[in-house]
Amino acid sequence: MKYGSITEEVLQKLKSIAGAEHVFVDEETLTIHASDHTEDHVFMPQVVVMPGTAEEVAAVLKLCNDHVIPVTPRGGGTGLSGGALPVKGGVVVAMKRFNKILEIDELNLQATVEPGVITEVFQDAVQEKGLFYPPDPSSKGSCFLGGNLGENAGGPKAVKYGVTRDYVLNMQVALVTGEVIWTAANVLKNSTGYNLTQLMCGSEGTLGIITKIVFKLRPFPKKDVTLLVPFTTSEEACRAISGIYMAGITPSKMEFVEREAIILTMKYVDEVLSQPVSIELPENINAHLIIELDGNDDEVLMTDAEKIVEILENYETGEVYFAQSAEEKDGLWRLRKNVSPAVNSYTLTKAEDVVVPRGNLPKLITAIKEIGKEYGFNSVCFGHAGDGNLHINVMKEQISDARWNKEINEGIADIFKAVVDLGGTLSGEHGIGIAKRPYMHLAVGEKNLDLMRGIKSVFDPKGILNPEKIF
Repeated sequence: MKYGSITEEVLQKLKSIAGAEHVFVDEETLTIHASDHTEDHVFMPQVVVMPGTAEEVAAVLKLCNDHVIPVTPRGGGTGLSGGALPVKGGVVVAMKRFNKILEIDELNLQATVEPGVITEVFQDAVQEKGLFYPPDPSSKGSCFLGGNLGENAGGPKAVKYGVTRDYVLNMQVALVTGEVIWTAANVLKNSTGYNLTQLMCGSEGTLGIITKIVFKLRPFPKKDVTLLVPFTTSEEACRAISGIYMAGITPSKMEFVEREAIILTMKYVDEVLSQPVSIELPENINAHLIIELDGNDDEVLMTDAEKIVEILENYETGEVYFAQSAEEKDGLWRLRKNVSPAVNSYTLTKAEDVVVPRGNLPKLITAIKEIGKEYGFNSVCFGHAGDGNLHINVMKEQISDARWNKEINEGIADIFKAVVDLGGTLSGEHGIGIAKRPYMHLAVGEKNLDLMRGIKSVFDPKGILNPEKIF
C-alpha cells in the first residue's frame, strides 16, 4: 500500500478541524505517541491530533481518507500487542480529550461515557452510586475505556463477570467517510440485524474510532473473601481450579502466580513502590492461587470458602491463608497487579496472553517450560487461570539481540502451536496488534481471515485505519 504524505495543506486543514493548539508536530509529543508497553517497539508518527468532538474525529478521518494518510487511534498507551503503534507513520488520533462521564443512569443501570475516561475513574464513579462495572484490567489506573473496547480487555473478574464486550450496549463511531453512527440502541435485548456493536469490540481501531460508549452496569457486591493457596507445583495449582468449579463454586477472581513471579514482585513493590508485601515461600512451594469470592451474604461466602478448603485437601498444597483485613487483601492484589511491571523492571520481555480450556492449563504450563528449555529462555507465567487465560512473560535476561529477535520468536511460535493443539487461541485480552499478527494463521483459518479482510474493506476500503494490525 502506497500512502500519501502530510503536506503543509493537510497540516493546516488538521489545525482548522481540531484547533491549532490540538495538533502537534514537536519531537517530544511525537515520541510519546511512538511507543506503548509492547517490548521496545518505536514507530514515529508525523502528526498527533487531539480532537474534542465526534464530528472533529470524523472530519480528521475523512481528510486522511481523501489523501490516503494512515491513521492510528490511541488511548492510554498501555497496550501489550502494539495495537496503538503508528507503524506507517501518518496521523495519531489521541483520544485524551474525550474524558467525560456523560451520564450514570441509576434507573436503567447504564452509563454513557467518552472513550478517554480512565477505567478506574469510571469504576469509582459508578461505585459511589452503589453500581459496579466489572472489567478490571491490571492497567485500570491509566488505561482508557476506548482502548479496553478496542482490545476487548478482561482482567481478574472476567472469570465470573465477563469481559468488556459483555457490558457494551451501544457505541458511537466515527467512520472514514466522515459520518458518525450509533451501532445499536440502549436496550438489553436487540435482534435487529447484524451486531455492529460486538463487531467493533476487539477490532483494535481498524474499522472506525469510538467516540461514545453506553455500558450496562450491575449492583455493587458489598462483601468479599480472599484466600491465598500455595501449591507444590504449577501443574497441581492448575488441576485444583477444575476441582473448585466442579463443586459448583464460581469465584469472582481465580489468579495463578508462579513462584518466580512472587519473588520478583515482592522485591518490586518493596523497592520501587515502597508498599511491601510479604509472603512466606517454603522451598517446596512453586505456585499460588489467589482466590476471591464476592457477594452480599457473609454466611454464604464463608460456606463457599470452607468448601474450597475441603476441596484443596485433595491436592498438594501448603497452608491456606485467609486475608483477615482490607489491608491484607489489598496487599495480595497489589502483588498480582504488579507482576507484569515487576518482571519488566527486571528484564525486557515478550508478553503473551493465551487462552486454553482451563482443564488443559496443566499441560500448557508443562509445554511452555519444555519449550523454554529447548530454546534457552526463562519465562514467568501468571494470569486469570479461572477462565484459562494465561499470561506468559518470556524474559530476555542475557539473551543476545540476534537470538531474541529470531530464535526466541520461533520458540514463541511453538508455544502458540501448543496452545492451538490444546484447543486454545492466541489472545484473551491483549489483542493481536503487530505482536501476534505473524501467528494468526496458526489459530484462524484462511477463509476466516478472508472474511475479516472483507469486513475491513467495507469499513476502510483504502486501508488507512490502523494499518498492519491483526492481518
